[in-house]
Amino acid sequence: MTKYEIILYWSEEDNAFIAEVPELPGCAADGASRQEALANVEIVIAEWLETARELGRAIPEPKGRLLFA
Repeated sequence: MTKYEIILYWSEEDNAFIAEVPELPGCAADGASRQEALANVEIVIAEWLETARELGRAIPEPKGRLLFA
């Protein structure tokens, strides 16, 4: 399990729950339930990290909870 912050919300536009990972650009998944969206985003996080490693790109260290003012 990863330690990146995941933002989970309902999207009327997509008619699905969306799970976004702000520290990993473009990393997001959806699902019909909160549980499904979280399970899907864990897969996408692993794929994001694997692709970054293969391409030699920097992988951000998880910062934990992000604070917005």
